[in-house]
Amino acid sequence: MSADLAAILLTARLAGLTTVLLLFIGTPIAWWLARSRSRLKSVVGALVTLPLVLPPAVLGFYLLVLLGPDGAIGRMTQAVGLGLLPFTFPGLVVASLIYSMPFVVQPLQQAFVAVGRKPLEAAATLRASPLDAFFNVALPLARPGFITAAVLGFAHTVGEFGVVLMIGGNIPGRTQVLSMAIYNHVEAMEYGDAHWLAGGMLCFSFLVLLLLYSRGWNRPQ
Repeated sequence: MSADLAAILLTARLAGLTTVLLLFIGTPIAWWLARSRSRLKSVVGALVTLPLVLPPAVLGFYLLVLLGPDGAIGRMTQAVGLGLLPFTFPGLVVASLIYSMPFVVQPLQQAFVAVGRKPLEAAATLRASPLDAFFNVALPLARPGFITAAVLGFAHTVGEFGVVLMIGGNIPGRTQVLSMAIYNHVEAMEYGDAHWLAGGMLCFSFLVLLLLYSRGWNRPQ
């Protein structure tokens, strides 16, 4: 049971860190997608959304190649003394950032679109700079979108399997997350332990969705 507890704690740590980083990274991306008229908007939007339709094993494989010793990113991390990221916790974070990005960026983009231009134009007439208008007008009005993005980003990271298997492997205490612990129990035919963990994830997922729908956070305000 100690191995299961370690997997739960590692998963919570991974999901929490991934969610915080995605909110910082995803906010400017979502803002740009919501307001830009650039021809590159469709390309960037497609790249951000790609993990929704791409099989996790495919995404994990290409990340493994890029982060590996012969990959472009792998050579760079080795050159600056960071070593290789595959089969490490930082590697899991990188994979989770990419895999869960659409679950954070899309709610934020919808929230920024719902804010519209009129509140920002009104702020501009009061001599607010674009930066002031963003932090004091757009962000408060987009608050429901941030809540939705944080909840969905966290929940989606908790449920990862294929990507974390490819990038992190299944190293107890280091890269073994909750989904991998369930897989191990099923492989060993330890269905009782698998039921406890899987049932907990089922309840967690249901409560997340119930919270979003009951509060209306799944809809732009």
